[in-house]
Amino acid sequence: MHIPDGILPASVCLGGYATAGAATWYSLRKIRRKENPREGIPKASLLTAAFFVASWIHVPVPPTSVHLVLNGLLGVVLGYYAFPAILIGLFFQAVMFQHGGLTTLGVNATVMGVPALLAYYVFRLRNFLGKGSRVGTGLCAFLAGALGIGLAAAAAMTILITTMPAGIGTEAERTSIYALTLAHVPLMVIEGAFTALVALFLQRVKPMLLEG
Repeated sequence: MHIPDGILPASVCLGGYATAGAATWYSLRKIRRKENPREGIPKASLLTAAFFVASWIHVPVPPTSVHLVLNGLLGVVLGYYAFPAILIGLFFQAVMFQHGGLTTLGVNATVMGVPALLAYYVFRLRNFLGKGSRVGTGLCAFLAGALGIGLAAAAAMTILITTMPAGIGTEAERTSIYALTLAHVPLMVIEGAFTALVALFLQRVKPMLLEG
């Protein structure tokens, strides 16, 4: 899921920074329109830390393994704070543990952050089913969690396949990328279920945390 340095062409890396910058500007613009923009900072800080450590929790899916991302969960709970939170988390992952890279930071932020924002919009569909409906909240949260990781995996696969240098673009590498992408299907179910459980718990104990 984390694309490392040295894989993508410079033009793609620059394009990633451009899209990440635009998404960050859009998110911050939406945040500033809130009545109290600073109110969501503690919640965003907590979930940024959760996103930071989630990548170390690996799920074995033979013949490989995948790790948790939780970008859908961040979208559900944080709303527009999700993209800046993911960007910050990815930066510290790259600097402290070389998980990902600095040249690909914009691409990775776009790949994981934009699906998080889309997950937020999916979760808001529960408004049509009634905010107090546990079935609606659980269903929309599951879809948001699964969609977040699914779109991120599909986006990463598309970028890698379409920009792979000719020298390493063999059939074996392509097959490996396809297999790794398919390995995220069970993770979609896991993250969807986890997001649904968290959303249902928050709705019961403190529903204001789900108001985006």
